[in-house]
Amino acid sequence: MIVITAPTGRIGSRLLYILLDEAPARGEELRVIVRDPGKLPDAVRARVDVVTGSHGDAEVVDRAFSGADAVFWLAPPSPRTPSLEAAYSGFTLPAAKAFTAHGVGHVVGVSALGRGTTVADRAGQVTASLAMDDLIAHTGVAYRALANPTFMDNLLRQVTSIRDDGVFTDTVAADRKAPAVAVSDIAATAAGLLLDRSWTGTGEVPVLGPEDLSANDMARIMSDVLGRPVRYERITLDGFRAALAGHGMSDARVQGYVDMMRAKDEGLDDGVRRTPQTASPTTFREWCEEHLKPAVQA
Repeated sequence: MIVITAPTGRIGSRLLYILLDEAPARGEELRVIVRDPGKLPDAVRARVDVVTGSHGDAEVVDRAFSGADAVFWLAPPSPRTPSLEAAYSGFTLPAAKAFTAHGVGHVVGVSALGRGTTVADRAGQVTASLAMDDLIAHTGVAYRALANPTFMDNLLRQVTSIRDDGVFTDTVAADRKAPAVAVSDIAATAAGLLLDRSWTGTGEVPVLGPEDLSANDMARIMSDVLGRPVRYERITLDGFRAALAGHGMSDARVQGYVDMMRAKDEGLDDGVRRTPQTASPTTFREWCEEHLKPAVQA
């Protein structure tokens, strides 16, 4: 039995479809925890065991983890959280207790790059995510934290600006090269770990994408794929802060994003070397062809 949290999110939904294809042949049953089962397609609901509620609720995870062998764990975005500790470790604490109570053997969690870098303790959301990983690891389960850089898919939030103005923005230096990953590759990595549970102990699994790119590199690739000029504009952290606050985020969440982006510009994502084991396959050009171009043309 594999339990999937956040099955309607960007990563969880892709993971669910992979497991629906592959798990039955391996004798695995699937269970999902979801606040609104209506967000699952009818065909999916018919093939999984559904536990309704929040996976931050002790009673919900107690029901969901009964008989579970493995769990996919993702702390939800919670834009109005009163603190980052509450959003990550606080949210995860009931599940951590339930892992132990129900003898869950393996957990795969979504986390971030940065552990071991000089900025790991002042990286906002990443710092809180790493603390969440430590909480889970100390329960005694076999745990793998998927250590991710920035998601390519975050650019879909800027489709209107890219389409109408030929501009995308970020806070990092235009020529700073860094890894980026497609969420489909994160889901595929999670699926592999959940289906082959021969691993033991605790650790990280970096998912780095196939290459490091700067914002200027991304602008050039987007221009090629879209057949129109796209350029990068760097915004200040103060401007970034104001934009987040304008979306109604809590002060804690806003500060967490600002601290994370500052840390990224100071080397947060530079601590892991890309190898055949840490690279993931989807190139930024492939991602643009498959996801950005259709969104811009819609």
